Amino acid sequence: MNKVVLITGGSSGIGLHAAKLFQSKNWKVAATMRTPEKAIDLQKIVDIECLKLDVTDVESIKAAIAATLEKFGRIDAVVNNAGYGLLGAFEAATPEQIERQFETNVFGLMNVCREILPYFREQKRGYIVNVASVGGRMTFPASSLYNSTKWAVEGFSESLQYEVEQFNIRVKIIEPGPIKTDFYGRSQDLTKREGLTAYDSFVSRVMETMNKGGTDAPDGEVVAQTIFTAVTDGTKQLRYGANTKGILTARRLLPDNLFFALIRKVILK
Repeated sequence: MNKVVLITGGSSGIGLHAAKLFQSKNWKVAATMRTPEKAIDLQKIVDIECLKLDVTDVESIKAAIAATLEKFGRIDAVVNNAGYGLLGAFEAATPEQIERQFETNVFGLMNVCREILPYFREQKRGYIVNVASVGGRMTFPASSLYNSTKWAVEGFSESLQYEVEQFNIRVKIIEPGPIKTDFYGRSQDLTKREGLTAYDSFVSRVMETMNKGGTDAPDGEVVAQTIFTAVTDGTKQLRYGANTKGILTARRLLPDNLFFALIRKVILK
């Protein structure tokens, strides 16, 4: 029997590549997104079902899980990919921007985990794949809010693994480096406060470097392949990097002052 994966944020970027890759490996795919009616090309692919799911709306999560079970009869893995980046100076962020960043990247991911766990416990197996970032193990300038959400995902996932391993449920964390996705386009939000210009030059320098890094980076296929490996390698490995270019090794080995100097040199050049 074909296995089934449910993917959040399946309309573009990493989620879209993951949906196509799993389907090519003979999995059934529930590609979920806020506006499935726009995913016309994806809807044409056999064994991919496009479903409405907003991670900030618990009822939509319940409905998408129920629809997946009705359509395919089972769920073997859930990929929590939905998220976006709020960048810029923290002082310029509005309370609404901060709340939305955490509602999507942290609480939304937790919502999906909470709703799928009863089903996984009952069937005594399942994979929860949480897409974090290298920015969940280290930080970048003008990314304090985004980084804080990804650090939260890392801590939540690492602790959750202890709770659910007794039910044969595996938690996996994916840590992409720079990837050419909508993170650098429509999925990006910038902090901006009327009359606050003190950070403009700093943020401009950071964004120029980061956007260039995104343009030159590989696309979401490399992350999709890492996600598929995490679900199928049969190990208890928790963390998987994708296009990290040794940055996490450098973070682990270098003292703070040297690592921070390296980040300043690369991003604030």
